[in-house]
Amino acid sequence: MLHEHRELITNLKGKDAHFDKLFEAHNELDHKIKDAEEGRIHLDDLEIARMKKEKLKLKDDLNNYLNSIKSKA
Repeated sequence: MLHEHRELITNLKGKDAHFDKLFEAHNELDHKIKDAEEGRIHLDDLEIARMKKEKLKLKDDLNNYLNSIKSKA
């Protein structure tokens, strides 16, 4: 995820509450989706699709946030 921002992500972890919130929400959804797709938890296809859309939006939000920080530097 967001490999082009790897160094910035490392620097922000634990130091930027907004970033941490977005990053954690994205990771939680990623784990839930994987668990559902691999049969560890039961979610219907509609719920999985909804979670994938939410995860994509969080990724876009993270990318936009990281780009805004880079543009200020």
